[in-house]
Amino acid sequence: MINGNTLIAMGYTPGKWFKEALEYINSNDLSDEEMKDYLKQFKTTPKMELHQESIPYAMNIKAENELEESNVQSVKNTMDLVMKTPTVVNGAVMPDACPSGSKGTIPVGGIVVTKNAIHPGMHSADICCSLMLTDLGKVNPKEVLDVAQNVTHFGPGGRDRHTQFRFPTDLLEAFESNFFTNREEVIKTARAHLGTQGDGNHFLFVGTSKATGNTMLVTHHGSRGVGAKLFKRAMQTAERFRRTLSPTTLKQNAWIPFDTEEGQAYWDALKVIRKWTKQNHICIHDAVAEQLKVDVQDRFWNEHNFVFKEGDQFYHAKGATPIHTPFSKEQDERRLIPMNMAEPILIVKGKATDTNIGFAPHGAGRNVSRSAHRRTKEAMTNEEVFAQETEGLDVRFFFDKIDVTELPSAYKNASQVRSQMQEFGLGEVIDEVLPYGSIMAGDWESDRPWRRKKKK
Repeated sequence: MINGNTLIAMGYTPGKWFKEALEYINSNDLSDEEMKDYLKQFKTTPKMELHQESIPYAMNIKAENELEESNVQSVKNTMDLVMKTPTVVNGAVMPDACPSGSKGTIPVGGIVVTKNAIHPGMHSADICCSLMLTDLGKVNPKEVLDVAQNVTHFGPGGRDRHTQFRFPTDLLEAFESNFFTNREEVIKTARAHLGTQGDGNHFLFVGTSKATGNTMLVTHHGSRGVGAKLFKRAMQTAERFRRTLSPTTLKQNAWIPFDTEEGQAYWDALKVIRKWTKQNHICIHDAVAEQLKVDVQDRFWNEHNFVFKEGDQFYHAKGATPIHTPFSKEQDERRLIPMNMAEPILIVKGKATDTNIGFAPHGAGRNVSRSAHRRTKEAMTNEEVFAQETEGLDVRFFFDKIDVTELPSAYKNASQVRSQMQEFGLGEVIDEVLPYGSIMAGDWESDRPWRRKKKK
């Protein structure tokens, strides 16, 4: 008779299977060789340890003042830890980079390449955060902004049943065909959040093409609550694999092996979320065009918070714009890079190099947190800051409450980011959307009980 100590001595990790295995071995009186053959099925994969040294990565960023030196060093410190993850093979940092989360979490403006592994924490909960541009021709920008304000929806939650957009049949079938997304609460959220933009740095921007003078509508948002729900479930799945495959890996860098059933399903689920997010943009853009009674002249879009696959490698972009054409399923080489509400949105194209590894910045980025920036404006009222920084623009907040952390001074210097794009070969600017005005959520949380208590 053998017992659990025998199996442990043979190098097996205790588990629920011990009881069944011991009963089978003892009841069948297996010989040593027969027992070894039988136990092969329970042999666990060797643990994957962290790389002793960080995998080399490209720093397409440089500090130009003392504040930026601190930011760049923080980005490097956290990226160095990310690049020790066992699956990592390459990486890069963009000029708009800034830390996001605890140390060892992929920074905004970071790209991490892994082999046969999808890391949910490296694309974050805002899966497929993206931009779409629609050329509306020679139409009055103010008229576009007025109509768009009545069409779009910012803030928490979704639309009520009376204002929801029609949910496409093929999109519903896509949700129902995947076990990550075929859940009642996910599909319910997908219906309610279609045609919504959320809050934070998401926006609806109206401007004119520098090249043609046509009026352009640009929206910026991600997959909203539906993406957040998928992210939560994916992180739980990745954590189960982490405990078995690599306990020393940071929890935020856990992964789902692509060669597993879960890995295949998650990759398909990401594509479903991408399809939903694109439709989310389309609903808003089409509704604006229909109310204006104008024809769409042109349209393109790109994500900047997603995972891109090439061969057996997965490119995790946390706030980075793909300029490598094969990354785009639409095969349109144009990409959108916004700076801030007072600056033009850049239309760029580019090619992959050894240092950009196929990406450009996704915006201007920040040097300090929202709360730190808010403190720098305490000597002025929100109205004074707003008037100073938006002069000549038609800037609106959906909840009529100014969010100073989304005004231009909250972001890095746009000309500096553009200069570093050119210096590091991060895309060529082929046109600009000159700003007329924009809509953002605004500080909708300012009247929440915890905020009122803090003010008192």
